[in-house]
Amino acid sequence: MSSERREPQAAAAVGPAPDERLPAVLEFERRWWGAADGRKESRIRAEFGWSAARYYQVLNALLDTDAALRYDPVLVSRLREVRTERAEVRRTRRPGAAGAA
Repeated sequence: MSSERREPQAAAAVGPAPDERLPAVLEFERRWWGAADGRKESRIRAEFGWSAARYYQVLNALLDTDAALRYDPVLVSRLREVRTERAEVRRTRRPGAAGAA
């Protein structure tokens, strides 16, 4: 019975189902593609009420869905490529090398 009480709270904490978020997140990302003006994090908070970290968690989860690829194949493919390239840089970066964070 106690698990039944937790399920609605857990569902509420997660927010809308991924298919409901998909258009809003992908349209937002399309508007910001390549922009480096530093205001994206504040717009994420204003539009979605999420931290930047949460936004990128949701975005990355959506990028792995077939629905996202069907919705905007060019954008999703580009974002997947960028994600793969960045992951490769992180994997091959040596500690203490120039540019390492």
